[in-house]
Amino acid sequence: MSAGRLLVNSGTFAAVTAHGDVHGTRGPATDGLFVRDARHLSRWLLTAGGAAPVPLTLLTSSGDGCVLTPAGTRDRPPAYTVFRRQAVAEGALTEHVRLVSNSGEPTVVELELHVDADFADQFELRADHRSYGKPGARRTAHDTPDGVAFHYRRGGTWSSRTTVTAAPPPHRTRPAEGDGGDDTARVLTWRFTLPAHGTADLRLTVLAVPHGTGEPSQPGSPDTVRKRLEADTGEFTGARPRPGDLTSWEELARACEQGLADLARLRVPVSGPGGEALRVPAAGVPWFLGLFGRDSLLTSLFALPYRPALAADTLLALAAVQGTRNDPARLEQPGRIVHEVRHGELAHFRQVPYGRYYGSVDATPLFLVLLEAHAAATGDPGLAGRLEPQARAAVEWMFRDGGLGGNGYLRYTSDAAGGGLVNQNWKDSADAVRFSDGARAEGALAVCEVQGYAYDALVRTARLARTVWGDSRWAGRLEEAAADLRARFRRDFWMPEHAFPALALDGEDRRVDTLASDAGHLLWSGILAPEEELAVGRRLLRPDFFSGFGIRTLASGQVPYHPLSYHLGSIWPHDNAVIVLGLARSGLAEQALTVARGLVRAAAGHGWRLPEVMAGYGRDEHPDPVPYPHSSSPQAWAAATPLALLTALRESGGASHGVPL
Repeated sequence: MSAGRLLVNSGTFAAVTAHGDVHGTRGPATDGLFVRDARHLSRWLLTAGGAAPVPLTLLTSSGDGCVLTPAGTRDRPPAYTVFRRQAVAEGALTEHVRLVSNSGEPTVVELELHVDADFADQFELRADHRSYGKPGARRTAHDTPDGVAFHYRRGGTWSSRTTVTAAPPPHRTRPAEGDGGDDTARVLTWRFTLPAHGTADLRLTVLAVPHGTGEPSQPGSPDTVRKRLEADTGEFTGARPRPGDLTSWEELARACEQGLADLARLRVPVSGPGGEALRVPAAGVPWFLGLFGRDSLLTSLFALPYRPALAADTLLALAAVQGTRNDPARLEQPGRIVHEVRHGELAHFRQVPYGRYYGSVDATPLFLVLLEAHAAATGDPGLAGRLEPQARAAVEWMFRDGGLGGNGYLRYTSDAAGGGLVNQNWKDSADAVRFSDGARAEGALAVCEVQGYAYDALVRTARLARTVWGDSRWAGRLEEAAADLRARFRRDFWMPEHAFPALALDGEDRRVDTLASDAGHLLWSGILAPEEELAVGRRLLRPDFFSGFGIRTLASGQVPYHPLSYHLGSIWPHDNAVIVLGLARSGLAEQALTVARGLVRAAAGHGWRLPEVMAGYGRDEHPDPVPYPHSSSPQAWAAATPLALLTALRESGGASHGVPL
């Protein structure tokens, strides 16, 4: 997103400039108002006296406004000041513009607002150079007594609209000819006469009505929205237990507090199996503000000891969209847990497969892991009892379609031909799984960390079967399958020459011999022998892996290593969180504390908000963490990472004392 402000609330977000404007850009600097994967406002440019006002301040203390003036000089200071406040609510943007006269005489001010809505799908706006045909698509705009309404239709099955209303109504509305806008763009004009040292107010409301939804509620003023949002966020962040009460490490506590605040705003409304209203952690902004299987599951797992309601809602939401049939176009299979759910136009017309896309090899075992973890953490087996049918279906998918049956592994093949993902593990970029010589692994891939998740899922589901569902016979079969998987994994993946597991097995069962951070997840799942856990944990702390800020996705010095790649040398906080949990579980308390210290140092360098991903440069190369240029922020599993660190250090006894940065 462009440098500026990002306003997020209940599944709606607006990316605006520091001045509060929207220019309708695309690619990495995309801006606008977004609801349900579509841009409902692509132009929102305020001018005063025929020119863009000059900023005096770019942010209020709450981050939702700025102070602007027309151009002036020391001898001829501006005659008036523009105070601009904005906020987003579910499906809406609200703005308050206040004009304040600085003069002892009446002042005439002409404000103009250039507005448009292009209804572009997020997949059109991302910088992947793809184009999508839209036969029968038509955008229109018509003036209303108090603003303008934009409409978008495609054939007879898709329609969306955006309305802009103003109080007072504009004095004039005209097409935005010659300013680079589309045919639907409009310019709304007001003429205010300010009394000497007087004021005037303009209130603007944008309501987005995506396809298949009803009119959103009127949001009220920015102050009203902000107070509601602050109350909602405060209820979430202030609930017990509070991380700051559980550690004397002040910097970790600050990172936890920021993470909770971000998680509160990243919650999006979804429905459960019975139609109940739920709120789940979306993956992140800008491109992933929705339900994502893997991301929502790991985020909820990290937050489980502190905010168990996230886990309950995530499990119910994923159960509601669990696969029920075979649909190769979106990789749906009975029992499979969804990878992501989209609501945009391109998904509706199946021009992208992501409307309900099941291209994830790990969401299904992670669903089972979180289900048992929730029952254990809360002491309440009720949710596990309710979701027994979904859990059994998930286990069946692992053995039938996932590949575990017949002494196999959980595998996936590229879905690039169908417009989907090449890789279906958490490192899902196209080039993420490579041999140490740089060659890309091909065929049906069995990635190492996924086998660990599968092992853990079998062990935990056996526990539920025995203690909650009263099925000890099935529990025994699951335990036997887990033991067999563990033995086979250590035989097939372990590389004695490196004392380290292979990243994957390729389609010909060759070991993908790259040294990658995925191995650290195996410490968490428990699939390795104790001596192997110690070897892996210590290896991950060597300088080619550990940068001082975190463990790299790929050890440096290997041919595929690149510190600015997405998955071949960058540093992912959530990846490190799983590893730290594993280090603590394996008894490597000193190593867990070392990685946690690096991540807290990185959080401090980012204003206490950990980004999705950081560049792989070490502290020996630069004293501060180097940003990854395309990182999402805020991002859910990065926001939850400090909570996972706190859990790991509490379990290993390392959070009871202060730790220097």
